[in-house]
Amino acid sequence: MRALHLVPDAFSAPDCDQLCALARAAPQADAGLVGGQTAHSIRRADLVWLADHPAADWVMDRMVRIVAEANRESFGFDLQDFAESAQIARYGAERQGHFDWHSDIGAGALAAKRKLTIVVQLSDPAEYEGGQLELRPDSSITTAPRQKGMAMVFPSFVLHRVTPVTAGERLSLTLWSHGPAFR
Repeated sequence: MRALHLVPDAFSAPDCDQLCALARAAPQADAGLVGGQTAHSIRRADLVWLADHPAADWVMDRMVRIVAEANRESFGFDLQDFAESAQIARYGAERQGHFDWHSDIGAGALAAKRKLTIVVQLSDPAEYEGGQLELRPDSSITTAPRQKGMAMVFPSFVLHRVTPVTAGERLSLTLWSHGPAFR
């Protein structure tokens, strides 16, 4: 099993620009943690949930196809559904946007069933500094590529973080697939 499955050009530059524009125009919620807690020392970002935007329904179809292919090629997990909305996260330098080390599996009813996480890089890497997506599948740290439109799929139990954005803003698209408990 690989720790990270990459899909270059999963989303075109115009697709990414369209999603960034949607996120900037929509009301944004302060990002929290599983269970509705807020802890800015752990996570500081703004979120837009795509389920609230019917014009973005096409995104879910594409992400489901990408995850299914990644699962067949790299993971072989028992996946059952996508029970949560995709979200666009905005990490802005004005708030030192970041998300400290965490896994996406948590105590919540849906978070406990997360199996694979997909993150799509929406921003052009030249538009921000910092904001690296780093994964820690073992004792080493892997830095994810920053290519606009790149999809990264990894097991939801893998520790990962977004380092603080120090200039500009980083936008990314995230979704989780769900299934029965690991055993």
